[in-house]
Amino acid sequence: MASSQPRRKEHSPMRSTIRLLALFLFLQPMLAAAEACLAGFPQNYGALFADAQRVLPDAKVLVDATPKQPPASIAAEYAHRRGLPGFDLEQFIATQFEMPSPAGGDYQTNPRHDVVQHIDALWPVLERQPRPGDSRSSLLPLPYRYVVPGGRFDEIYYWDSYFTMLGLEESGRHDLVVDMVRNFAWLIDRYGHIPNGNRTYYLSRSQPPFFAAMVNLVAERDGDAVLTTYLPQLAAEYAFWMEGADGLAAGQAHRRVVRLDDGSVPNRYWDDCDTPRDESYGVDVETANASGRPVAEVYRSLRAAAESGWDFSSRWLADGRTLATIRTVEIVPPDLNSLLYNLELTLARAHALSQQSGEAAKFRERAQARKQAMHRHLWDARASMFADYLWKEGRTTGHVTAATLYPLFFGIADQQQAGRIAQRVRADLLQPHGLLTTTIETGQQWDAPNGWAPLQWIAIQGLEAYGHNELAETIATRWIGHNIAVYQHDGKLVEKYDVSGKASAGGGEYPLQDGFGWTNGVLRRLLAMYPDAGK
Repeated sequence: MASSQPRRKEHSPMRSTIRLLALFLFLQPMLAAAEACLAGFPQNYGALFADAQRVLPDAKVLVDATPKQPPASIAAEYAHRRGLPGFDLEQFIATQFEMPSPAGGDYQTNPRHDVVQHIDALWPVLERQPRPGDSRSSLLPLPYRYVVPGGRFDEIYYWDSYFTMLGLEESGRHDLVVDMVRNFAWLIDRYGHIPNGNRTYYLSRSQPPFFAAMVNLVAERDGDAVLTTYLPQLAAEYAFWMEGADGLAAGQAHRRVVRLDDGSVPNRYWDDCDTPRDESYGVDVETANASGRPVAEVYRSLRAAAESGWDFSSRWLADGRTLATIRTVEIVPPDLNSLLYNLELTLARAHALSQQSGEAAKFRERAQARKQAMHRHLWDARASMFADYLWKEGRTTGHVTAATLYPLFFGIADQQQAGRIAQRVRADLLQPHGLLTTTIETGQQWDAPNGWAPLQWIAIQGLEAYGHNELAETIATRWIGHNIAVYQHDGKLVEKYDVSGKASAGGGEYPLQDGFGWTNGVLRRLLAMYPDAGK
């Protein structure tokens, strides 16, 4: 007679393994971030790390250096020797570490090269080959070739790389573009997101999510199959940026998502650590201590601004002037949400190509919902611009910045909005040598009078897309002309430029860098589009 008791459900080892793997992939980004927060350089080197901030001209050189013995041994030796008569801290650091050299620092410009030849000759100088990892180093090894910006930046940077790729394509280096996209896909697979750069101290944050734009750039040459190839990584990046959105109450935020009172879920910048940045430790401590605020709150917003790529700018500052008033995590920015709109549309297209019509429809709906939310909350009709939105206060900041052009670049603005933005740009941002980043001079590098290559590209392409060709060409020709003039005078291309024509670019935490990845990339592409501007 058969038993009336229900049969006990058997669990296969394979099913259990799959569940464990899924859990690991879900937790992986948070575990990587936690490791970066808890095992940073200050913890490894103790008093030496804090004391070194006083003597090093750039704190980044220490975190990029390779220790010659285990950190604990160096810290112990420092504790023993620091009080001895005649102790020299700079000499101690020099003997205990292999210090990094500036990327491309030995390169000598060929005076016979025009600017196009100069850029094409620089790509091999800034190219890095895959190599085995070194457990002593902060550098995260990558499996494929990549291009670094130059100067103090001898690692790949996330959002920089898209603009570098524009020039690589124009230089006939599609092979290198493909390898860089493969690296970013590998980083997503390995860490659950694309870090700020391939350094251990960057693992707790990302940068503006241009991966979808990179995939689309490769697809222009290699066909739509590229989108289906990278669909898993596109989906994983989206999951990273949207983690915590489900179940979030109105008026609350979690990591990189915010739920507004109307139920819409836009994004903000964030960092999983609330401590000083390892690569800028001393200045962060000084900023936080001067703020009169909880230091963890200040550190979090400093780090979130680093994730934005705009580190630092008046757009993040409560008083518009003072770094100690930084409030990045309280802001929903138009540039970030434009990028995520593009990611949603790219996912919709990739799913459609994969015959997944339900998923494609879901992401089209999400993109449309984000677009509508941006029109409701980020469009400032009185100021004629898309603006940063203070999600707790329910209002825009009022700061005029070049970020207002992202909704044009990604097709979010309507025609009337584009026209009003063009008027605003011409009135407040257009300068003799290109486009200002903001209208405020604070001494921060992402403020007036500086202009940056990626923002020129976003503006030029965005304005052209809405038929404002004359203004786009004006920005392009002014930017090209100044880049070439500086190259002819100094024999180099640099990270940023003073577009007012008054001086060389400056401001920020470090001296002006040359190299320079995204300047080379954007200029190389613009010269192909506007050849007469280079004559």
